[in-house]
Amino acid sequence: MDRIRIVGGNELHGVIPISGAKNAALPLMIASLLTDDTLTLENVPHLADVEQLIRILGNHGADISVNGRRERQGESYARTVHFTSRNIVSTTAPYELVSKMRASFWVIGPLLAREGKARVSLPGGCAIGTRPVDLFIEGLAALGANIEIDGGYVNATAPAGGLIGARYVFPKVSVGATHVLMMAATLANGTTVLGNAAREPEVVDLAKCLNAMGAKISGQGTSTVTIEGVRSLSGARHRVLPDRIETGTYAMAVAMAGGDVILEDTEASLLDTALEAIRRAGAQISETNSGIRIVRNGAGIKPVDIVTDPFPGFPTDLQAQFMGLMTRSSGGFPHYRDNLRKPLHACAGTGAARRQDLAFRPDGQGRGRVAAEGRAGDGDGSQGLRLARHRRPRCRGRDHGLARLPSRPRLRTPRREAHALRRPCRARQRLTRPGASNQVRGAAVALSVTSRARAVAVSGATSYVLDDHPLKCGA
Repeated sequence: MDRIRIVGGNELHGVIPISGAKNAALPLMIASLLTDDTLTLENVPHLADVEQLIRILGNHGADISVNGRRERQGESYARTVHFTSRNIVSTTAPYELVSKMRASFWVIGPLLAREGKARVSLPGGCAIGTRPVDLFIEGLAALGANIEIDGGYVNATAPAGGLIGARYVFPKVSVGATHVLMMAATLANGTTVLGNAAREPEVVDLAKCLNAMGAKISGQGTSTVTIEGVRSLSGARHRVLPDRIETGTYAMAVAMAGGDVILEDTEASLLDTALEAIRRAGAQISETNSGIRIVRNGAGIKPVDIVTDPFPGFPTDLQAQFMGLMTRSSGGFPHYRDNLRKPLHACAGTGAARRQDLAFRPDGQGRGRVAAEGRAGDGDGSQGLRLARHRRPRCRGRDHGLARLPSRPRLRTPRREAHALRRPCRARQRLTRPGASNQVRGAAVALSVTSRARAVAVSGATSYVLDDHPLKCGA
């Protein structure tokens, strides 16, 4: 497919089946290396990462078979895949395979636990630095593994009697590291306690599958997970949980366009925080026997503030979609905050592309404050920020490297605005100066004022509206 053509302006109606979650399927597939019996996974999605991991598991000696399409299944039917790893023929995961998908590094846990050794390429090559795999290596070392890094490969060996249970507290929450240490600890000697563990539904789903295979895991879904090691694991049959990001994306699409849609084969408990934000925005959400129903019939969209956080907070992977929903909102502009982001003034002049939260909200007295979404592009450290119709900072001939905003917007009276409508070219020259040193390209700024004239600037294009007569000036 070369392109996707979308014709908008219509409400959405119908039923959408939700596929299995990739982030849950990948660790479940890797867990098949822990047993010589067959692990059968249902609801496995059709994705390139899944196919790549199948090739990686085959490199270690796993036999994989896929059930064909069944009656009443569409072209995007959920697959049932059988994994059998009777003999591990290789404990090496080469760079050629690992470099294509970061999650393939996770095979280090099951290989080390079952075979006592593993040689896995670093996802990014030789330089480890502060890459997330540091937590994997530190956690496996806490279980007694001897780990060396040589030529871009992690060489891990277990003690003579196998891995030893221990207590390990993650310095920061890591879903991938929680997956790996939980799988490795199932075959370790003794009890392993993981502190500050990830609580995501994908971690709970993996623990559920491992318990079905004979593991003894408790505390999943909390920050403390306890694993009692067992001698071996058996086969099992497990269904991959629904994709919560796909669920949230379709739910926001219905909230944007309006309509009535049922999302099948999904669970509201997987994304309670995101669904609550959609409810506050104006959509009606209810649970049904087959999934979730999203309805918005004519009601306006309200602005909602969100903060992205690890589960059970608002998912970071849904922030972009929610920003799209908020572009349809009326009234004040919402706040978007990521706990890992810095304020605008803290990174102004660094020359790096950084996403920032910006907008202009009037307070009724001609003043305003920063509030919605913006983006500072790559620069040389001398960029500032220009809002539509705002007076430039007083720094003639030089820039101070600060993204400063004036205290008041400079707005024309309705008479001056009407005069400008008769001279669009001169207005364009005044409002957009080519080569202005303090112009940040790609900034997305929303400006709303209490005067009869109002301005909206999105992605560098500015539209001015007065009494239903638009004037558009491009930046």
